[in-house]
Amino acid sequence: MQRNKVQPGRYTAKIDGEFVVFIIGMRFNKLWKVHRWFPVFLAMPRMLKELLTHPEQGYLGGRLSIGGRTLTMVQHWRSFDQLEAFARNADATHFPAWRRFNSKIGSNGDVGVYHETYRIAPAAYECVYANMPVMGLAAAGEHVAIGRGAERARERIAS
Repeated sequence: MQRNKVQPGRYTAKIDGEFVVFIIGMRFNKLWKVHRWFPVFLAMPRMLKELLTHPEQGYLGGRLSIGGRTLTMVQHWRSFDQLEAFARNADATHFPAWRRFNSKIGSNGDVGVYHETYRIAPAAYECVYANMPVMGLAAAGEHVAIGRGAERARERIAS
């Protein structure tokens, strides 16, 4: 199945066990200070390349969105422990980038960064993709056609 090809019909996603939704983003607070935000902007593709070449680290996939001055990436991880291990690994790309951010940008306000982390228990989520490419949790887990007994959100979240 081609991930970018529209899948006609209604689908949901299935993933076994607990997983983590991690939302991370940056905001260009001072657009004219390209020398400040550009290095921060370039750090994410390097981290993603590392994660995609090492699936054992627990990264399941993600999607980037742009809205105004803010870039947001919604990521799916197998576990919080794996996400935290990646974030704290001094030999990986994230930890040194975070240190550079704190030493060069810190709290001066030129660039904003944020993240939110959600641990999702089994059967504590639901989703629907109608006439969409395989994306989001369906790309991180399993893309499943909606069948009888799963037409409504309440039925999907209870199953």
